[in-house]
Amino acid sequence: MGKSPLTTLCYIEKDGKYLMLHRVKKEKDVNKDKWIGIGGHFEAGESPEECLLREVKEETGLTLTGFSFRGIVTFSAVGWPVEYMCLFTAERFEGTLAECDEGVLEWVAKEDLMSLNLWEGDKIFLRLLMDNAPFFSLKLSYDGEELTEAVLDGKDIRGCSAEGMFWQKW
Repeated sequence: MGKSPLTTLCYIEKDGKYLMLHRVKKEKDVNKDKWIGIGGHFEAGESPEECLLREVKEETGLTLTGFSFRGIVTFSAVGWPVEYMCLFTAERFEGTLAECDEGVLEWVAKEDLMSLNLWEGDKIFLRLLMDNAPFFSLKLSYDGEELTEAVLDGKDIRGCSAEGMFWQKW
């Protein structure tokens, strides 16, 4: 059986910063050299919360004690299976940060996030998170690294830059 099409991604927050993972350790990695949050694929029988807690513990050594389910992101990319990602933020945790075998963990100030090497679609959902948007559904489609479709709660938002999208909706 292949990997589950269901994943989690979490942005752990502390002192106005998010814990980011710079994916630089794996040779064959769709996220190579990108900065992403913490997460991974569901294992058989896991709920989104169980997957979240396991992945955060495996990748960071931290145990989450307070988190929020913020949205669903559907990823579609030419040549890749569709992925459905449960997006979380976490504001409370215990433990000591450990080394990650997938990359380098670093606390990054929220105002510095958009200057990192991010996927274009990640900029959209990071803005939504930072703007405290209500629970949302976001579909992102890619051809290679080019974002070809962005649909937020059923509305096409292509042509709006992440920086310029201060969401008429909110």
